[in-house]
Amino acid sequence: MASPAGSVSHEKLKDWKQKASDCIDEAKDKLYALSSDIWRCAELAYEEKQSHDRLVRFFAEEQKWTVEGHYTLETAFRAIWGPVGGKEGDSVVNIGFLCEYDALPGIGHACGHNLIAEVGAAAALGLQGVLESVSDCPVRVKVTVLGTPAEEDGGGKIDMILAGAFEDVDVVFMAHPAQEDAPYLPDVAEHDVTVRYHGKASHAAAYPWEGVNALDAAVLAYNNLSVLRQQLKPDWRLHGIIKHGGVKPNIIPAYSELEFYLRTPMRKDLPAIRSKAEMCFRAAAMATGCQVEVQFAKHEYHNILRNTTLDGLYKENGEALGIKFTTDQEVLSTSSGSTDFGNVSYVVPGIHPYFYIGTEALNHTEEYTAAAGAEKAQSYTLRTAKALAFTALDVLFRPGVLQQVRAEFTEARLREEQGRKRREGGDGSEPRHCGGAAALH
Repeated sequence: MASPAGSVSHEKLKDWKQKASDCIDEAKDKLYALSSDIWRCAELAYEEKQSHDRLVRFFAEEQKWTVEGHYTLETAFRAIWGPVGGKEGDSVVNIGFLCEYDALPGIGHACGHNLIAEVGAAAALGLQGVLESVSDCPVRVKVTVLGTPAEEDGGGKIDMILAGAFEDVDVVFMAHPAQEDAPYLPDVAEHDVTVRYHGKASHAAAYPWEGVNALDAAVLAYNNLSVLRQQLKPDWRLHGIIKHGGVKPNIIPAYSELEFYLRTPMRKDLPAIRSKAEMCFRAAAMATGCQVEVQFAKHEYHNILRNTTLDGLYKENGEALGIKFTTDQEVLSTSSGSTDFGNVSYVVPGIHPYFYIGTEALNHTEEYTAAAGAEKAQSYTLRTAKALAFTALDVLFRPGVLQQVRAEFTEARLREEQGRKRREGGDGSEPRHCGGAAALH
């Protein structure tokens, strides 16, 4: 970690924020072009080759950025600017911005990841513009943009954490499109599971008694989990689909496959819901005589470890820019989706606010896809990028802020670790589930 950041006067910091805003406005046309290009090519997790290349080209065309394509993953990248400022030998404060750019099958950018990429790029350019314009920067600063693929399926950020991509980053920023503006919403922990039943084919009319029906097993498992919901905590979630149920009605299905997502507000509860769900899957196999494979995904997504210091700064900066943050307590307290940014928040202090893009449409719908590509979303997107850049400037140059961010992060991680050890009897080991080998998804 770098040494504590320096401080500047309130008036100078205000001027620097205006400079960041001006730099983002000056780049608005090329930022919209970047977002539009990513929106149009809409690639799935780990397959974002055109989006990767477009973002690499974007930063390569900017002055003084060092860009590494295919960084730790085939469709990830890293762009670095700096370090600048401070004194020779000073530690570097590395400010990170994240870009997501994977889409959803069938409906494209229905979660607005093209706008996430634009926000990350815009905020980075805003911060760069300020740091280039000052000759007396008291802090030695580096700006890092990480392109993080496969948020929708697989967890690219987790792959990158394991590869060391976040090791020298001090604070990390990104923002996600939604139906309202909020500095924080409680994204939940999540683990995917794929279940495969193997039975025996037979003629369904002539001699069904010779078959072992894998579809029956899938239906029983689906219903088992539906019944299980009655015994789950109110804020736990499990939901899934039958991906394969046979090939023809007059053939006893020899194979079926389900995919389920298991979610809890805190990662500490994932082992419990995994265990309950797995018993439902295996009971269906026992009842039908099928063989079963239960394969949990390679990665689980963690809940976001909240940093209220960063949340407060972002809210303050957003309000100064005219953002009207939601005060609806149901929205602010209700668990939402899941993100691999949660895993990042356990290794680097960061922020993952949500922003309105000019539509009431819900994420993961065709209507949201259209809204994410519309010019109407641009003013909201760039305003959010400015709020992130302003917050980064506060972290760098307001007295004591970086130390406070770090202290809160350390305390939150310590509470989490102590709670985990209490639950597990003090040895730090997680309860084991009975699933098969982990599978990519």
